[in-house]
Amino acid sequence: MKRQISIIVNGISHEILVKSNETLLDVLRNHLHVTSIKAACWQGDCGLCTILFDGVPVKSCLVLAHEADQKNLTTVEGLIMSGKLSKLQEAFIQNGAVQCGFCTSAFLLMGHYLLNQTKSLEREEVEHLLSGIICRCTGYKQIIDSILTVSSDFT
Repeated sequence: MKRQISIIVNGISHEILVKSNETLLDVLRNHLHVTSIKAACWQGDCGLCTILFDGVPVKSCLVLAHEADQKNLTTVEGLIMSGKLSKLQEAFIQNGAVQCGFCTSAFLLMGHYLLNQTKSLEREEVEHLLSGIICRCTGYKQIIDSILTVSSDFT
């Protein structure tokens, strides 16, 4: 059985016909061709499919697509404003937090969320809040440094 849903992805409205068991990850990657969202474990363990769902981070492999009806979704592309990378994206580049790039989108979205929740962040707090996303390349230091660099710009 299929159902029509209406979602807004990075400010653009989409009407999509989805199966009742189709995940948001499937819809974003396969219907809308947003490949910055990575599919890895399909169980919510790795966090690589993280997006912002009405501003809150969720693992899109665990959300049924029909739950996103009438919702606002943000992927890493939505962080770009007027054709310019965000301060956080720039910090990731400057600090070498972008190695293989597979986990980068999830970390950028989580970092964006953290920075919008509180402008003053402590290293231990960031480490804890990022623990739900797996990175095999950077060892997290450059990622955390990037978020803290942007956080310190706000204080």
